[in-house]
Amino acid sequence: MQMDAGLDTGPMHDVERIPIVPRETAGTLHDKLAAAGARSIVAVLERLARDGALAGMPQPAEGVTYAAKITRADTGIDWRESASVIDRQIRAFDPVPGACTARKGELVKLWKAEATAAAGHGEPGEVLAADASGVVVACGHGALRIAEVQTAGGRRMPVAAFVAGRRIAPGQRFDVTLG
Repeated sequence: MQMDAGLDTGPMHDVERIPIVPRETAGTLHDKLAAAGARSIVAVLERLARDGALAGMPQPAEGVTYAAKITRADTGIDWRESASVIDRQIRAFDPVPGACTARKGELVKLWKAEATAAAGHGEPGEVLAADASGVVVACGHGALRIAEVQTAGGRRMPVAAFVAGRRIAPGQRFDVTLG
Protein backbone atom coordinates (compact mmCIF):
# COMPACT_ATOMS: atom_id res chain seq x y z
CA MET A 1 0.00 0.00 0.00
CA GLN A 2 1.01 3.61 -0.43
CA MET A 3 1.78 5.63 2.69
CA ASP A 4 -0.36 8.68 3.49
CA ALA A 5 -1.18 10.84 6.54
CA GLY A 6 -3.36 8.20 8.23
CA LEU A 7 -2.40 4.91 9.83
CA ASP A 8 -2.73 2.12 7.23
CA THR A 9 -5.11 4.25 5.16
CA GLY A 10 -3.29 4.74 1.83
CA PRO A 11 -4.34 3.14 -1.45
CA MET A 12 -3.51 -0.53 -2.02
CA HIS A 13 -1.42 -1.71 -4.96
CA ASP A 14 -1.84 -5.45 -4.50
CA VAL A 15 -3.98 -7.85 -2.46
CA GLU A 16 -3.25 -11.44 -1.55
CA ARG A 17 -5.49 -13.58 0.63
CA ILE A 18 -3.85 -16.13 2.92
CA PRO A 19 -5.99 -18.91 4.40
CA ILE A 20 -5.58 -19.56 8.10
CA VAL A 21 -5.51 -23.32 8.60
CA PRO A 22 -6.98 -25.00 11.70
CA ARG A 23 -3.74 -25.48 13.76
CA GLU A 24 -2.07 -22.24 12.59
CA THR A 25 0.14 -20.38 15.07
CA ALA A 26 1.20 -16.74 14.94
CA GLY A 27 4.66 -17.97 13.91
CA THR A 28 3.50 -20.11 11.00
CA LEU A 29 1.15 -17.35 9.82
CA HIS A 30 3.99 -14.81 10.09
CA ASP A 31 6.13 -16.93 7.78
CA LYS A 32 3.30 -17.29 5.23
CA LEU A 33 2.66 -13.53 5.30
CA ALA A 34 6.37 -12.74 4.89
CA ALA A 35 6.60 -14.98 1.82
CA ALA A 36 3.40 -13.49 0.36
CA GLY A 37 4.66 -9.95 1.04
CA ALA A 38 7.96 -10.69 -0.70
CA ARG A 39 6.16 -12.07 -3.77
CA SER A 40 3.78 -9.11 -3.81
CA ILE A 41 6.42 -6.38 -3.52
CA VAL A 42 8.39 -7.92 -6.40
CA ALA A 43 5.26 -8.04 -8.58
CA VAL A 44 4.34 -4.43 -7.73
CA LEU A 45 7.89 -3.17 -8.40
CA GLU A 46 7.93 -5.00 -11.75
CA ARG A 47 4.59 -3.38 -12.61
CA LEU A 48 5.97 0.05 -11.63
CA ALA A 49 9.11 -0.47 -13.76
CA ARG A 50 7.01 -1.60 -16.73
CA ASP A 51 4.23 1.03 -16.50
CA GLY A 52 6.06 3.94 -14.88
CA ALA A 53 3.22 4.45 -12.35
CA LEU A 54 0.96 2.52 -10.05
CA ALA A 55 -2.81 2.72 -9.96
CA GLY A 56 -3.92 2.20 -6.38
CA MET A 57 -7.31 1.10 -5.10
CA PRO A 58 -8.81 2.55 -1.91
CA GLN A 59 -8.77 0.36 1.17
CA PRO A 60 -12.26 -0.75 2.20
CA ALA A 61 -13.55 1.03 5.31
CA GLU A 62 -15.51 -2.10 6.21
CA GLY A 63 -13.81 -4.44 8.69
CA VAL A 64 -11.22 -1.94 9.94
CA THR A 65 -10.14 -2.67 13.51
CA TYR A 66 -7.51 -1.31 15.87
CA ALA A 67 -5.17 -3.85 17.43
CA ALA A 68 -4.04 -2.69 20.86
CA LYS A 69 -0.55 -3.52 22.09
CA ILE A 70 -0.40 -6.97 23.71
CA THR A 71 0.10 -6.78 27.48
CA ARG A 72 1.08 -9.40 30.06
CA ALA A 73 -2.58 -9.60 31.08
CA ASP A 74 -3.50 -10.68 27.54
CA THR A 75 -1.14 -13.67 27.74
CA GLY A 76 -2.62 -15.07 30.97
CA ILE A 77 -4.80 -18.14 30.56
CA ASP A 78 -8.20 -17.97 32.24
CA TRP A 79 -9.19 -21.60 32.74
CA ARG A 80 -12.84 -20.50 33.05
CA GLU A 81 -12.82 -19.91 29.28
CA SER A 82 -13.69 -22.73 26.88
CA ALA A 83 -10.99 -25.14 25.77
CA SER A 84 -11.30 -23.92 22.18
CA VAL A 85 -10.75 -20.28 23.23
CA ILE A 86 -7.66 -21.22 25.28
CA ASP A 87 -6.34 -23.36 22.41
CA ARG A 88 -6.60 -20.35 20.06
CA GLN A 89 -4.96 -18.08 22.64
CA ILE A 90 -1.97 -20.42 22.95
CA ARG A 91 -1.54 -20.55 19.16
CA ALA A 92 -1.98 -16.76 18.85
CA PHE A 93 0.92 -16.11 21.24
CA ASP A 94 3.27 -18.74 19.76
CA PRO A 95 6.17 -17.97 19.40
CA VAL A 96 5.99 -14.54 21.10
CA PRO A 97 5.17 -13.72 23.87
CA GLY A 98 3.72 -17.11 24.88
CA ALA A 99 0.49 -17.87 26.74
CA CYS A 100 1.02 -18.24 30.50
CA THR A 101 -0.53 -19.95 33.46
CA ALA A 102 0.79 -20.73 36.92
CA ARG A 103 0.94 -23.80 39.14
CA LYS A 104 1.79 -23.39 42.83
CA GLY A 105 3.06 -19.90 42.04
CA GLU A 106 5.41 -21.12 39.27
CA LEU A 107 4.91 -19.43 35.89
CA VAL A 108 4.38 -21.92 33.05
CA LYS A 109 4.14 -21.06 29.35
CA LEU A 110 2.00 -23.37 27.26
CA TRP A 111 3.19 -23.92 23.69
CA LYS A 112 1.30 -26.85 22.28
CA ALA A 113 -2.17 -27.84 23.36
CA GLU A 114 -5.46 -28.88 21.86
CA ALA A 115 -9.07 -29.00 22.96
CA THR A 116 -10.05 -32.58 23.74
CA ALA A 117 -12.94 -34.68 24.95
CA ALA A 118 -12.26 -35.04 28.66
CA ALA A 119 -12.55 -38.32 30.52
CA GLY A 120 -14.36 -36.80 33.49
CA HIS A 121 -15.20 -33.33 34.72
CA GLY A 122 -13.49 -30.96 37.07
CA GLU A 123 -13.27 -27.36 38.12
CA PRO A 124 -11.52 -24.95 35.74
CA GLY A 125 -7.75 -25.40 36.07
CA GLU A 126 -8.02 -28.89 37.58
CA VAL A 127 -5.79 -31.62 36.16
CA LEU A 128 -8.01 -34.46 34.92
CA ALA A 129 -5.25 -36.71 33.59
CA ALA A 130 -1.46 -36.57 33.41
CA ASP A 131 0.88 -38.93 31.62
CA ALA A 132 3.57 -38.88 28.92
CA SER A 133 0.96 -38.14 26.23
CA GLY A 134 -0.23 -34.94 27.87
CA VAL A 135 -1.77 -33.13 30.78
CA VAL A 136 -5.54 -32.77 30.45
CA VAL A 137 -6.90 -29.70 32.25
CA ALA A 138 -10.56 -28.86 32.84
CA CYS A 139 -11.75 -25.60 31.32
CA GLY A 140 -14.95 -23.59 31.67
CA HIS A 141 -16.29 -25.69 28.82
CA GLY A 142 -14.40 -28.82 27.73
CA ALA A 143 -10.81 -29.71 28.47
CA LEU A 144 -7.38 -28.95 27.06
CA ARG A 145 -4.61 -31.52 26.44
CA ILE A 146 -1.24 -29.82 26.95
CA ALA A 147 1.67 -31.27 24.95
CA GLU A 148 4.54 -28.78 25.34
CA VAL A 149 5.43 -26.34 28.15
CA GLN A 150 8.19 -24.05 29.38
CA THR A 151 8.88 -23.16 32.99
CA ALA A 152 10.40 -19.83 34.04
CA GLY A 153 14.05 -19.68 33.00
CA GLY A 154 13.81 -23.03 31.20
CA ARG A 155 13.48 -24.26 27.65
CA ARG A 156 10.47 -25.64 25.88
CA MET A 157 9.96 -29.24 26.86
CA PRO A 158 7.62 -32.09 26.05
CA VAL A 159 4.95 -32.41 28.69
CA ALA A 160 6.29 -35.87 29.65
CA ALA A 161 9.37 -34.21 31.20
CA PHE A 162 7.18 -31.66 32.99
CA VAL A 163 4.89 -34.38 34.38
CA ALA A 164 7.83 -36.44 35.63
CA GLY A 165 9.80 -33.50 37.07
CA ARG A 166 6.85 -31.81 38.79
CA ARG A 167 4.92 -34.97 39.70
CA ILE A 168 1.76 -33.69 38.04
CA ALA A 169 -1.27 -35.82 38.93
CA PRO A 170 -5.06 -35.72 38.56
CA GLY A 171 -6.71 -33.48 41.12
CA GLN A 172 -3.89 -30.93 41.17
CA ARG A 173 -4.65 -27.46 39.87
CA PHE A 174 -3.32 -24.69 37.71
CA ASP A 175 -4.19 -21.19 38.95
CA VAL A 176 -7.50 -20.17 37.35
CA THR A 177 -6.01 -16.80 36.26
CA LEU A 178 -2.66 -15.06 36.56
CA GLY A 179 -2.91 -12.75 39.51
